Amino acid sequence: MSFKTTRGLMRHLRKRNIPIQGSRQKCQLMNMGYFHGYKGYRFFGSTSRKIPFQNFDEVYQTVQYDSALKELLYGRIMLIETAIKNRAMERIMIHAGSERIDDILDRVISSYNNTSSSLPANTRQKVQQNKFELQKTIDQIILEGYRRKNPQITHFIHLNTQHGIPIWALFEIMTLGNFGKMLSCLTQNVREDISKHLDMRTSMDTNREFVYRFIWLLKDLRNAVAHNLVVFDTRFSHTDVTNTMKTYLARESGLPHVRFDNIGDYIVLIAFFLNRLGVTKTENKRFLRSYVRLSSEYEAKVSSAVAHMVLPHGLRQRMRIMENHL
Repeated sequence: MSFKTTRGLMRHLRKRNIPIQGSRQKCQLMNMGYFHGYKGYRFFGSTSRKIPFQNFDEVYQTVQYDSALKELLYGRIMLIETAIKNRAMERIMIHAGSERIDDILDRVISSYNNTSSSLPANTRQKVQQNKFELQKTIDQIILEGYRRKNPQITHFIHLNTQHGIPIWALFEIMTLGNFGKMLSCLTQNVREDISKHLDMRTSMDTNREFVYRFIWLLKDLRNAVAHNLVVFDTRFSHTDVTNTMKTYLARESGLPHVRFDNIGDYIVLIAFFLNRLGVTKTENKRFLRSYVRLSSEYEAKVSSAVAHMVLPHGLRQRMRIMENHL
């Protein structure tokens, strides 16, 4: 037969100098999966950077560490998503004077006519194009919600009134990436107001892009966590981060640098958002210390060569700096 049973996969691992044997490790391999586990975790970032595992237990401990990270991150990412949506929604409704999506599109979304006439015509045309694309995205979200019989959508459509679907119903089913897209299309004064209410207004962010760009960055991590993808080596990251964004976050965190080339910097971003959203210092410090504890426990269970590749350099010192800066 062409496929391999679990025992066959164990023999295959031994041929690759990954010792594995016994019913306990067989069960662990079946639970984590050969392809999701060993094949997914045998390298760091790219397939050319193989992690120097000496035995199967190190593979298993790496998968367990990654799972523990996702468990630590999930609830906090959900909190950030909900809290920022609520804050942005309030500012949007205030500026639009309405909760109706149509009114919001007309009044607080940048278009050719409400963008500065001093801008080049092609720039204003691009802004208008972005608005059309946003309208299309919103229509697709509503269509999918209606197709799935989402009560938050069907209720307002079947109500047969002139009020339409309110923004809060849209935000309930809008992905974090599309939420960031909507924020990017808001007029400058509304983005300014949202930045202010998130305590993120800074001269470093002249076009008020930081909020939605950091949301897009967080979206990559959120999707990886939600879909049980690998997170410890940040291979999930698909969003460009400007040097100005890195400098801003480093300054706000008291760190010498932030590069987003390791999971520790995403921990910093989450702690930064939690701080801006009013989460207590005690709870935020507990989050940072949990990350350090999980990493220390992992470090004690694998070889120094594996730990050196998987764990960010200076992890403990950076988290202490972040703690002191909260």
